[in-house]
Amino acid sequence: MKIALAQQNYHIGNFEVNVGKIIAGIQQAKAEGADLVVFTELCICGYPPQDFLEFSDFINKCEAAIGEIRQHADGIGVLIGAPQRNEKPEGKPLHNAVFLLEDQSIKGVVHKTLLPNYDIFDEYRYFEPADSWKVLEFRGKKLAVTICEDIWNMGENPLYRITPMDELIRQQPDLMINLSASPYNYAQDVVRNSIVKAHTLKYGIPMIYCNTVGSQTEVVFDGGSLVYDQAGSKVKECAYFEEDFYCVAFDTLINHGGTKENKEEPVFFSAAEVGLGQNTLDYLSDEKNIAEIHQALLLGIKDYFTKMGFTKAILGASGGIDSALVQALAVEALGKENVWAILMPSQYSTGHSVADAEELSRNLGNPYNILPIKNIYDTFTNELAPLFKDLPFNVAEENIQSRSRGNLLMALSNKFGNILLNTSNKSELSTGYGTLYGDMAGGIGVLGDVYKTQVYALAKYINRNGEIIPGNILTKPPSAELRPGQKDSDSLPDYADLDTILVEYIEGRKSPAQIIALGYEEQLVTHILRMVNSNEYKRKQFCPIIRVSYKAFGIGRRMPIVGKYLS
Repeated sequence: MKIALAQQNYHIGNFEVNVGKIIAGIQQAKAEGADLVVFTELCICGYPPQDFLEFSDFINKCEAAIGEIRQHADGIGVLIGAPQRNEKPEGKPLHNAVFLLEDQSIKGVVHKTLLPNYDIFDEYRYFEPADSWKVLEFRGKKLAVTICEDIWNMGENPLYRITPMDELIRQQPDLMINLSASPYNYAQDVVRNSIVKAHTLKYGIPMIYCNTVGSQTEVVFDGGSLVYDQAGSKVKECAYFEEDFYCVAFDTLINHGGTKENKEEPVFFSAAEVGLGQNTLDYLSDEKNIAEIHQALLLGIKDYFTKMGFTKAILGASGGIDSALVQALAVEALGKENVWAILMPSQYSTGHSVADAEELSRNLGNPYNILPIKNIYDTFTNELAPLFKDLPFNVAEENIQSRSRGNLLMALSNKFGNILLNTSNKSELSTGYGTLYGDMAGGIGVLGDVYKTQVYALAKYINRNGEIIPGNILTKPPSAELRPGQKDSDSLPDYADLDTILVEYIEGRKSPAQIIALGYEEQLVTHILRMVNSNEYKRKQFCPIIRVSYKAFGIGRRMPIVGKYLS
């Protein structure tokens, strides 16, 4: 038996496109002589469909799509993922399901058992879990088919009480197949490989793991579909951050030596174990991680624009490292002609900031304009003078500058249809170092899940084959330039300390005492955590953020605004 994996990029709710991709995948599998082709979790509608699932019309369209696809399941078996109505009156109205299509009909259905309800996942909001488990019979083979989270109940502290494969293995399956929508973070490839390998070692049969690819607003899916033989050896790892297709013969996955008694013990790593088991700064700037984050951000930008029907971007180019990196990424993702940089110097901007920003645009070849904001700022302060009285210059005047820039960018966005790219990084968002409706404005946050340490590493990666981002941008002290001689270090701790403490708190969920025990001063830790927790109101008003870590701001991190903890 020959099995094909179709790793594809779907668009949530775009049934015409999704069905077209799936049918094309079936045709390719037929052309390569496959007996069975495997697609991914909820491929019919795209993942995650969220509250679209509450509309009967949406489910009707899913059912119609299955009906269209099964007409092409002639001479081949097809495994596709889609929501299915729950026939029982008890429980949630839907199941997260996999359909086995063959001979132009539905030959079997599998329901997802383990419904993740943490971080970005909210499946128990919509779906009823499976309460029975049965292998699918296909051409003389028994297929143990599971869906994404169903294989993740491993390790010393499993999250669920039931492990579907423990139930299915009693029926002596020949092959494990998992249809997945597993999002990217910069530990996920290690974790994913460990869990698939652990299954083959534990159950002694091969495994085929098909994962989706593509970005859905905040969430990036990286692909990396896997084939492991029964001895726990990796046979194939599909491409990352792009569509891929692979065929494998079942016979090549068995009889690779070893019995259950003499195999190595299964080992499963969690994202936290991969990430926080080493020096934090080394982990953040690890060359492999940076290369992956670069690809993830490009895919996040590209798919956000493509799937939303946008073509052109705009951003404020300050001559600083954050805007320079976003500009370089956007040019690479969208094309230089589609990225418009606006330089908006004030009386506090240094000459080199404008020069650096101009040099960057010349290097990239994208259009740019200069719009000084001094006159706009003066008009604001003159009109406000009677109310401001003789109070000293402070953050109010600083934020007028930032909001003036935001107004100019949004005016140009409205006039010409360019989507504003936000340039705030995770270190700034964590500490509230940004201006609401000013530099926090935007349609998509490109760097909102990227710490300042990683921003510098990514900029150096951009320059790996020659200077694109000017060297002065990489070496000068970062500054918002909203007052004379201002530097980030006036308001924020050293980024090496700040980012380490932020990672230990946000990703690692460590307490103040645990972070202090790492060697940091109590006053510094208390100050940083207070900044994080007291600025939740700003982050709640922020634009969607491209997620690259395993704990990003946005839908995966839910904190009360009025909470008192550590604030």
